[in-house]
Amino acid sequence: MARGLNKVMLIGHLGNDPERRETASGQTVVNFNLATSEGFKDSGGNFQERTEWHRIVAWGKLADICSQYLKKGRQVYIEGRLQTRSWDDSKTGEKKYATEIVCSDMQMLGGREGGGGMGDSSSASSWSQDRAAYSRPSRPEPSSGDYGSRPSSPGPQEFEKDDLPF
Repeated sequence: MARGLNKVMLIGHLGNDPERRETASGQTVVNFNLATSEGFKDSGGNFQERTEWHRIVAWGKLADICSQYLKKGRQVYIEGRLQTRSWDDSKTGEKKYATEIVCSDMQMLGGREGGGGMGDSSSASSWSQDRAAYSRPSRPEPSSGDYGSRPSSPGPQEFEKDDLPF
């Protein structure tokens, strides 16, 4: 049985360019802020928008990629886990806390108009801390018009009972 789950998935826009630095041991780390927004109607029927700011930290190869490709305003998908750090303030002696998302996967969304990047507006690029490799979603290569036995847009009647996840 699982002990717990600590998983965060966000889609938002960078509030600043990633700040890159190296630890004393030489490991790369970047920090940046990510804004997520939601819209809703209040009790008076007026549209309201609420923005939340998230502190993101990425390590190693993923940090290198973030510092190279991400810029302020860029829309990204971030996957990671919550982590809370604490320290004593050197001036006041007061205990301070910071909760941040430790990024394990990052996918750039949008196109060049979304803050620079690779490909057109329909492309997305993803990087993973675990895989530490670049991957681009694969697309079938056009051939003589036949992509195999699967129809390109199956209707509900074409699914087998065993194909349904529930």
